[in-house]
Amino acid sequence: MIISFYGVRGSTATPGPQTVKYGGNTSCVHIELESGNDLILDAGTGIRLLGQKLAKKSTPANILLSHSHWDHVQGYPFFEPIYQPDRIINVYVHVESGRKLLSTLLKQMDGTHFPVKVEDLPSIHIPKFKGIESELYEREGIKVVKQALNHPGGGVAYKIEENGATCAYVTDNELDPPYALSTNYDEWVNYLHGVDVLIHDAQYTEDDLPHKHGWGHSLISQVRQLASDAEVGTLVMFHHDPDRSDAELDEVQIENEKYLKSNRAPARSVCAAEGMRIQLSKPVLGGDTLIEID
Repeated sequence: MIISFYGVRGSTATPGPQTVKYGGNTSCVHIELESGNDLILDAGTGIRLLGQKLAKKSTPANILLSHSHWDHVQGYPFFEPIYQPDRIINVYVHVESGRKLLSTLLKQMDGTHFPVKVEDLPSIHIPKFKGIESELYEREGIKVVKQALNHPGGGVAYKIEENGATCAYVTDNELDPPYALSTNYDEWVNYLHGVDVLIHDAQYTEDDLPHKHGWGHSLISQVRQLASDAEVGTLVMFHHDPDRSDAELDEVQIENEKYLKSNRAPARSVCAAEGMRIQLSKPVLGGDTLIEID
């Protein structure tokens, strides 16, 4: 699988001179499967540029949504494939909050908040919204395991496995919230143990607390510890705070490197950046997954 990052920012899009290196678009990650077909994780503003790429294809666009907050759905009206006649758009939502997710995604295209109404789109998408993903997983030959996020309003993480290579997408997750836990720390360690790539919310620093405690996001230091305890291969820090500049994220990367020198896992840690690609592949004769980042 090839993982590409089109939106890595949390809460709100932040274009400008302070976010050029890592990017200012909100959450959107593209996974190209070995079949050549596509999984899209969330539909933040980053999905606009991804749509320009996928508009050149004719295969279905498969979108997995983590939750209904604005920064994870607001790019959908600008996703070019939904304007292509007869293009199949599959949007998969978890059953627990499916109606809320679809309502948030679609009501923004009501003719008032956006000029094009969803019922006027030429793509074949309205009857293709799904609540159960098993059809997708069986068709693509992948395994996907979900886990409940600790986040106001709820949501789900996705762990995706293809031919032995694994990637976990855990955005908008508070590891130590003041509210009731949906998933405790030990459960996260077990769920994520040994994954090749962990993409995890790392929005806050200690300086952001206690004011933002309970807002549904994790400390960078907590995510490093989780990746170490879960013995993941590569940690990708994601959902950067809108106030976190390129220079500050460079400092986070320096701290990552210091952390790695004194801990055995993860083997590598990077801050997600728009345009970054990670390729996962299993050697023919077995062994560890090969991970290439560019």
